[in-house]
Amino acid sequence: MEPVATDNPYGLSGLWQHGNVVSRGTLIVLVVMSLGSWFIILTKLWDQRNMKKSARIVEKQFWTAPSIKDGVERLKKGDDFRFIAEDGLRSASHHEGRLTDRIDLHEWITMSLQRATEAVNGKLSNGLAFLATVGSTAPFVGLFGTVMGILNALIAIGVAGQVSIDKVAGPVGEALIMTAIGLFVAVPAVLGYNWLLRRNKVLQDALRNFSSDLHAYLVGGARVGGDGSGPTAARK
Repeated sequence: MEPVATDNPYGLSGLWQHGNVVSRGTLIVLVVMSLGSWFIILTKLWDQRNMKKSARIVEKQFWTAPSIKDGVERLKKGDDFRFIAEDGLRSASHHEGRLTDRIDLHEWITMSLQRATEAVNGKLSNGLAFLATVGSTAPFVGLFGTVMGILNALIAIGVAGQVSIDKVAGPVGEALIMTAIGLFVAVPAVLGYNWLLRRNKVLQDALRNFSSDLHAYLVGGARVGGDGSGPTAARK
């Protein structure tokens, strides 16, 4: 005799229907955390892809230009490498005024390039704090939802005065879904955080190398480690 199929009254739909304000609010928080994490991961991957493409363009087009100004014009507007190059070129051309006449050109260009590079690095790190927060707190948020679900189930069982396996296993198992959702939210956030952080390190090294080479051109007229085939009118 085949077993009769019965509908499962428990699950996400049952959790939402039978839950109170606290359990529903916890579920909404976990959903927002998950959506926010995936949005940050995808957008940061897109930004990193564009920056890697820009780094290749810089090596092929910027350093083969006859001058720094021409090299800047070869980069598209809004590019992070162009932002650093423009800031360095501006600092080399406007080393004047009461606040800067006591600062050497070498130090003035160094500070300007460092500020520009740190600004780009800060933009690269945007959103990583959210991923770290989600990765560390989502399991506890899910555990909180589980505790509240079990508490409500036990209270309902106590009020009904009926203690049986079907009255206990169903609500408790339903409450444990919150813990599973918390882990489902936390694991991608942690993996995405570590992955993006490692990719950011590669890009930050490329930015620092570009800033150092640009500084060498603006101050000494030669690229560090270069072959002398780059811009020759660096300070014009």
